[in-house]
Amino acid sequence: MILKGSQRAGGNQLALHLLRTDDNEHVEVHEVRGFMSENLKSALQEAYAISRGTRCRQYLFSLSLSPPETERVPVPVFEEALTAIEEKLGLAGQPRAIVFHEKEGRRHAHCVWSRIDAEEMKAINLRHFKLKLRDVSRQLYIDHGWKMPNGLVNSQERDPRNFSRAEWQQAKRAGHDPRALKEMFQECWAISDSGKAFASALAARGLYLARGDRRGFVAVDYRGETYAIAKWTGLRTRGVAVRLGKPEDLPSVAETKAQIAAMMTDMLRRHINETESVFRARAQALRAKRTKLTDLHRGARQMLKDKQATRWVKETRERSARLSHGLRGLWDRLTGRHVKISRQNEEETIRARDRDQAERQALIDQQLEQRRRLQSEIRQVRHGHTMALAMLHRDVANFMRLGQGGQEILGPSASRRQRRSLQRGSSPSPE
Repeated sequence: MILKGSQRAGGNQLALHLLRTDDNEHVEVHEVRGFMSENLKSALQEAYAISRGTRCRQYLFSLSLSPPETERVPVPVFEEALTAIEEKLGLAGQPRAIVFHEKEGRRHAHCVWSRIDAEEMKAINLRHFKLKLRDVSRQLYIDHGWKMPNGLVNSQERDPRNFSRAEWQQAKRAGHDPRALKEMFQECWAISDSGKAFASALAARGLYLARGDRRGFVAVDYRGETYAIAKWTGLRTRGVAVRLGKPEDLPSVAETKAQIAAMMTDMLRRHINETESVFRARAQALRAKRTKLTDLHRGARQMLKDKQATRWVKETRERSARLSHGLRGLWDRLTGRHVKISRQNEEETIRARDRDQAERQALIDQQLEQRRRLQSEIRQVRHGHTMALAMLHRDVANFMRLGQGGQEILGPSASRRQRRSLQRGSSPSPE
């Protein structure tokens, strides 16, 4: 499974993030260990309070564990992975909290440790933790027979479309698939060898190179959304400047937005609005379907939880009733019957706990399979929207070139009436 860890502070914000049910369909606090409190938020506040006795600022170590999407990974596998990680990083015995998240048909876990050794009152040094996590991750793929990602086999083959949370949020805000968007920027960069060629490649896709306020070079789309070139190509700012030259030679973001607004025709605006309204309608229907399915799944899990709790109380009472009290209890202890019954109760308790865990895991696996089928529908709609957006960007690019003279679309032999009709936003008719 993919392991991503970071040293950090802000326990209160982290607890709120881990408990968010608006961003995750299912949230389960699996374990809070080594803290006085059994509440996640209070436990992380406790870790902060202890850290105040040291000079450590990043008093937490936060880790996400993401198994392969299509694999069924039970809770013990996550727990075994966490044990291996603790031994590798020197966190064995440290207070920790484990939270499971489910979203878009995927189940993953988060674990948060306190880095503060309470006996010595100092922070545990997590030297080279990224390399150690990579080694543990590779071993997990080997041990469980999972297909290992290329980037884990060889770090030089990492997927260049990987993006940060900020990039993901920006793409969602603009209605793009972040993977397709990043791939498009990297494709434009790969096929160009100069600033002019890169600007032309972007313009052919409805994006326009401009001078950013802080980031040097940006691209602007027809919505006015700006994209930092260095961020979306995955390059260093200095490397971008070497190829693109001086940003002062480009129009500002405000000037570029004004130019786009002036050239957008009414017909193109209608075309964009119609395309996006169709997608919004389909997306809204799928969101309603997802919400209904999530509510059904949550209800089923609560019913199972209540059923198991009732059964657990009943079985515990039955086991307790086997033990005699008073003189009979004393006699049972003398004859060894008390020890025999206690051992039987312990074995039954373990079997009951394993049975309940197996029932929960079976329900989770069944629900994940249902959710993955729905997610497949959602992906198809998103893919269709991505393709439609790509066509819209090309339409914008064509209309922009038309607004600058029309020669690139119609050619020098086109009639004046054809050019005027296209510039007004109507379709040209053959003469």
